[in-house]
Amino acid sequence: MRTQPRLAPAPKPSGRYALIRAEQPPLHFYRYLYDTIGRHYAWVSRRKLTDAELAAIIHDVEVEIYVLWLNGSPVGFAELDFRNMPDADLCFLGVMPEYIGQGLGRFLLNEAISLAWSRGPDRLVVQTCTLDHPNALRLYQRHGFTPFAQTEAIFEE
Repeated sequence: MRTQPRLAPAPKPSGRYALIRAEQPPLHFYRYLYDTIGRHYAWVSRRKLTDAELAAIIHDVEVEIYVLWLNGSPVGFAELDFRNMPDADLCFLGVMPEYIGQGLGRFLLNEAISLAWSRGPDRLVVQTCTLDHPNALRLYQRHGFTPFAQTEAIFEE
């Protein structure tokens, strides 16, 4: 995504909700979000990291993690990485399995895109794969992302 898109507002979550930046979140909380949301989509890159390696990434001042809360419970998160500016990276975005299909992913993506562009990047990048949610690529494209590369990788459990 090379320019900030004009997005139609996504419907707001029904109930009491908040999108809160988790500044230097506890590692166990981050791992809970990452593992629960990514379990069915082969999110494995962060699982192999030691606590020190993970902390070096998610506690970096140029990495922002936003947690979506609904009625007091965490239901999703988005991670933005600004360490390689002027390129920004939407590293992870997802909602808990029991909340899929309620429009929360669309809402969270809208918010993440707005937050990323508020930092003034030249480009916002997101990576997805065939193991992600079947609607992920379509959702990203509807929000203004365009494919620019494709690679093959070997998945190792």
